[in-house]
Amino acid sequence: MAKVGRLFGLVLRLLALGATMSAAIVMGTSHERASVFAISFEAKYSDIPSFKYFMIANAVVSVYSFLVIFLPAETLLWRLVAAFDMVVTLLLTSSVSAALAVAQVGKDGNVRAGWLPICGQVPKYCNHVSGALGAGFAGLILYVMILLHSVHTVLYPLLD
Repeated sequence: MAKVGRLFGLVLRLLALGATMSAAIVMGTSHERASVFAISFEAKYSDIPSFKYFMIANAVVSVYSFLVIFLPAETLLWRLVAAFDMVVTLLLTSSVSAALAVAQVGKDGNVRAGWLPICGQVPKYCNHVSGALGAGFAGLILYVMILLHSVHTVLYPLLD
């Protein structure tokens, strides 16, 4: 039973590693140049602080996931890993939320604030951001599952 629980946790962490790494890479490569009324501009993730935060948070979580995969099963550090899993899940939640809010304004604009949508001018950029947000959200869902598994493992060590 312990091997099945350990294997389940390993598979979840590998999937989360893939999702968060994909989110960071796709967000980091999102840029597009466009011209509107003879005015040229470039849309890139680094111009928006929420997107930078999203990319950095996913990169940090990817590194954390990679390191935890190689942690021996016999060590007592797994109790600390459960606490770090909570921190990482909260980090992903805040980064996805911030990036989704900005992406929604970029897609739909805000009439009351006078902000125009930009996705009509830079669709490739918006598609990249949407893909990164999808991968980031998948990573968040996986980390919620990892958190639940970690807490279960710490609370009921004899069952796993």
